[in-house]
Amino acid sequence: MSSLNPYKKLWSEFCENKIAFLALCILLVLIVLSLLSPIISPQDPYNLSEINILEGRLPPGTLSESGYIYVLGTDDQGRDMLSAILYGLRISLAVGVASGLFAFILGLTVGLFAAYNRGIIDILIMRFVDMQLSFPAILIALILLTTLGRGTDKVIIALIASQWVYYARVARGTALTELNKEYIESALCLNLSKFRIIIFQLLPNCLPPLIVVMTIEIGHAIALEATLSFLGVGLPITKPSLGLLISNGYEYMLYGKYWISMFPGIALLILILTINVVGDHLRDILNPRLKQ
Repeated sequence: MSSLNPYKKLWSEFCENKIAFLALCILLVLIVLSLLSPIISPQDPYNLSEINILEGRLPPGTLSESGYIYVLGTDDQGRDMLSAILYGLRISLAVGVASGLFAFILGLTVGLFAAYNRGIIDILIMRFVDMQLSFPAILIALILLTTLGRGTDKVIIALIASQWVYYARVARGTALTELNKEYIESALCLNLSKFRIIIFQLLPNCLPPLIVVMTIEIGHAIALEATLSFLGVGLPITKPSLGLLISNGYEYMLYGKYWISMFPGIALLILILTINVVGDHLRDILNPRLKQ
């Protein structure tokens, strides 16, 4: 039971901040809604048999011919905006989590490798990291997608390539601090293998700050994907994320059809905001010095 005390303490400190706790609740609701979107959505917005193009660009609250009320209206193709947002939410979350997880693994591996070996290897790796950090992440993603083309897998690859350096820098800095501590010296005195020291001694103590970085970078990845899709170089139209839904309705804003872009934009804003609030509060708990 004593091993659970740190987690209970972390949860207790997290719940003390009402705003962060509310953000976490909203985020969990959004995740559940996205996972259940095929079940709870009033319409499959990408099934042609369920779409009536004659009901395109209907304002929110309009009653359809079948008796269904379009709560958030329809887009130019006659798709129910509420259903489209739920499906888009699932895709945006899937891309953000997948790219964040793989960037986390890559950055952690490179950062620990550089810190443990030091010397010329560390210098070369970190100079490359510094060079990439001097460029905006969206610029790197744009260049890669221009070369690779559109597609969900290609967007994830571009996001991984543009974000792994953040994890690598944090992992290296944390590992260098941990390598100077007594438990690492004790492990070296016991002639433990390099693999055992890194996996069982160094890695567990480097994870907390990296988990915080991953929480924040997932929100960053979702925002990047939305920007890329809005610019027309991200996900294909067959797998629309929230960013692509915003892009689809942008041209109708001038004609008063605000709901086509506004409601996906609000959903995207809430999603990114809740992720950032949760990540910021986790950072403050795990490293109180950053709060000041």
